[in-house]
Amino acid sequence: MTKTIHPILLFGATTTTGAACLELAAGRPVVVAGRRPPPGWPGERFLAIDLNGTSLPSPEALPQNALLVSFAPIWLLAPFLAALHDSLGGLGRSLPLAAVVACSSSSVITKRFAANREDRRLVERLLRCEDSLEATCAKAAIPCRILRPTLIYGQAGDRGDQNLSTLLQMMRRVPLLPLPAETGKRQPIHGRQLAASALHLADGAAREPADTASLRIALGGDETLTYTTMLQRLQQAARQRDPLDRAGRCRLLPLPTGLFHLLAAPLLPITAKGFEAVLRMEANLAGFTPVHSLLGTEPEPFPVAPLAWNPPSRSLGES
Repeated sequence: MTKTIHPILLFGATTTTGAACLELAAGRPVVVAGRRPPPGWPGERFLAIDLNGTSLPSPEALPQNALLVSFAPIWLLAPFLAALHDSLGGLGRSLPLAAVVACSSSSVITKRFAANREDRRLVERLLRCEDSLEATCAKAAIPCRILRPTLIYGQAGDRGDQNLSTLLQMMRRVPLLPLPAETGKRQPIHGRQLAASALHLADGAAREPADTASLRIALGGDETLTYTTMLQRLQQAARQRDPLDRAGRCRLLPLPTGLFHLLAAPLLPITAKGFEAVLRMEANLAGFTPVHSLLGTEPEPFPVAPLAWNPPSRSLGES
């Protein structure tokens, strides 16, 4: 029996994870959709779509029987796909997709009971868009998988994360970093691991019946470690790369919980979100599905290479 080769319709190709996805999908038919193509990407395999805009692509421009894989913000993808479905329906046509895999965020879980309004609104927005995307796929009879990744990091091509690279930058700037004596657990996931998971799920979903229930998967890396251990591993990697890297020489200073809270308190009247982010160092933000159990591969210890050593100069769309 001949295996069906589905083209991939990729949104968010200019994010770190999107760049990793392009590397992993080398040799497969891929059409990149977005406002601009990645550097050097052939024009005949690029579909100009602005998810912020109101114009929709023509039915003829869309690859047929494609796997839609998206690392773009789900609050942009969900209304776009809903509008495209309605537009095609008015023409007596349907979405030409074999499966949809989109990225949301583990924030829908970890920030659900946040004290600050901004984070609670984010959770509401993410859930509303997840519901919308699932509803559109259900109406179109397309299998849907929504990934909720946690703490994305790493480098792919010239694209780097804004999470752990920011911590490295901070450790370069300060000689001493106070931390609570007991920090919570983390489960960072490399952009390449997330991209591999998305492709794996898209291929699997395309083989399933159209009426298969959608899935929302909270996804993390293969290793769960404390926030302090995570920083220590980053410092070790920095020293191995460059013994003179100042991030590796920053002293991590554990403080009694009460004293740490007292030092963080001045943040509260300035930025409630920032204050809560500092306190989350003590929270366990782990326990998600590890990548290796999804892919059936050997676990990869943290940190997975390559790392991003400096934050990007502008936002690249990572959550």
